[in-house]
Amino acid sequence: MINPALNESTLTLASLAPAITEIALATGICAVLMFDVFAGRTWRYLTHGLTLVVLAICAWLTLSVGAVATRTVLFDGLYVADKLGVFLKLAALMATALCLFYSQHYLDRRRIHGGEYDILAMTALLGISVLISANNLLTVYLGVELLSLSLYALVAFDRDSGIAAEAAIKYFVLGAIASGALLYGMSMLYGLTGTLSLDKLALVSASHGAGFVIAVAFIVVAVAFKFGAVPFHMWVPDVYHGAPSSVALLIATAPKLASFALVMRLLVYGLGADPVLWVQMLTALAVLSLLLGNILAIAQTNIRRMLAYSAIANVGFILLGFVTADTAGYRAALSYTLVYVLTTLGSFGVLLLAARSDGEADELDDFKGLGTRDPLLALLMLGLMLSTAGVPPLVGFWAKLWIIQALLHTHHLGLAILAVLVSVIGAYYYLRVIWYMYFDAGREQTPIPRQAGTRLALGLNTLAVLALGLLPNVLLSLCERLIGAP
Repeated sequence: MINPALNESTLTLASLAPAITEIALATGICAVLMFDVFAGRTWRYLTHGLTLVVLAICAWLTLSVGAVATRTVLFDGLYVADKLGVFLKLAALMATALCLFYSQHYLDRRRIHGGEYDILAMTALLGISVLISANNLLTVYLGVELLSLSLYALVAFDRDSGIAAEAAIKYFVLGAIASGALLYGMSMLYGLTGTLSLDKLALVSASHGAGFVIAVAFIVVAVAFKFGAVPFHMWVPDVYHGAPSSVALLIATAPKLASFALVMRLLVYGLGADPVLWVQMLTALAVLSLLLGNILAIAQTNIRRMLAYSAIANVGFILLGFVTADTAGYRAALSYTLVYVLTTLGSFGVLLLAARSDGEADELDDFKGLGTRDPLLALLMLGLMLSTAGVPPLVGFWAKLWIIQALLHTHHLGLAILAVLVSVIGAYYYLRVIWYMYFDAGREQTPIPRQAGTRLALGLNTLAVLALGLLPNVLLSLCERLIGAP
C-alpha cells in the first residue's frame, strides 16, 4: 500500500524519514571529508575510526527512523522505501563497515591508507542505497553510476601498482560500455512507453514488438555486467586479482546486494508484467555462469582469481532464483545473496590478515601448512570454504538447496540437475584449499599478525555461517517477511 500523502511535491521534515539513510550518509561523507582535509597528519589516523562511527550512526538511524511499515514513495515517485529496501541497506552498511574494519591493518602494512579510501567506500555505499530505493529509471542510473565511479577509483587506489592501474582501466572501459547499454535500453523504454516510472512500467504489457525486446536485452546486458555474469564477466578476474585485496573484498560483497536490488526493482517489478523475455535471457546467463565459472576456477592457482570465478558461478545460482519468476525463487535468491556476502567477507578477511607488508598472500602455495602455522586461521578458512562448497550443516548448503527446491517447484528439472552437478564440480577447488592447509607441508613463511580484533571479527563471521546453518529457518523466515511467502 502506497502512502499518497508522501507523493506531494512539498515535503516536511518528518516525511523525509524514509530517506534518512541517504541523508545521513551524504552528511557523513561531507563530515569525514572535511575532517580528513583539516585534521593534518597528527589526527588523520582517526579518519578510519570516524568513518566506522558514521556507518554505525547511519545503521541506527535506518533502523530507528527510516523503518517503514508500508511501501512509501517519495520525491514525486523517484524514491521508494519498503521493508526489503530497509533490510538491504542495513546489510550493506554492515558489510561495508566490516570491509573497512578488516582492511585497516592491511592498508597500513601496505602504506596505501588514506582518508580518500574511506570516503570513496562511503560514496559507493551511497550509490548502493540510492539503487536499493530506486523507483524511476533516472534514479536507477544515478545509483549505478555513483557506485561504479567510486569502485573505479578504489581499484586504482594503489598508485604504485601497475597491475591495479591496468585492472582499473579495464573495469572503467567495460563499465562505461555497460552503462551505455543500460542508458540506451532505458531511452528505448521511455520512447516506447512514454514513462520513466517503474510503477507505471509495471503496468505496461510487453507487447511492443521488436523494439521492446531490444530495450530489455540492453538492460539485461547491463544487469549481467554489474553482477559479473558470463559473457559479461571479463572484468571480474582482472579486478579481483589486480586491485588491492581490501578493494576486492569490498567489490565482492556490498555491491552484490545492490545488484540483487537492481534485478528486483528493474526486472521483477518494473518489467514484471510479462517476465518471459528477461527470464529467457537470465536463463542463458545463469547456465553459462555456472559452467564457465566452476570449470575455470579449477585451473586457478591464485586464490583471489579462484574466488573471482567462484563469484561468477555463485552469480549463476542467484540468477537461477530469478529464472523461476516465482516468489519462492526470489526468496531463495535473496537468501543466497546474503549467504554469499557473509561467507565472502570471511574468506577475503582471512586473505587480508595473512597478507605481508611486501605483497599479498593469495597464492595456494601461501596456504600450505597453515593448519600447523596458524590453527585458528586455518579453522576459520575451513568453515568458510566448506560453506561456500555447500557442505551441510553450514548455511551454504541451505542456500543452494533452496535454489534447487525453487527450480523444482516451478518445473525447471533440467536447471535443478545442472545446479547439483556444478555444485559437485565446485566442491573440488574449495576442498583443494583445505588440502593445502592441512595435508601439504609448506615452506616456512612470515608469521601471520596476531590482530586480536580482526581475529575476533573473523571468528564471529564464521560462527554466524555455522549458526545460520544449524538454524536455517531464521534466515528463511526473514526472507519470507521481506519477499513474501509462496
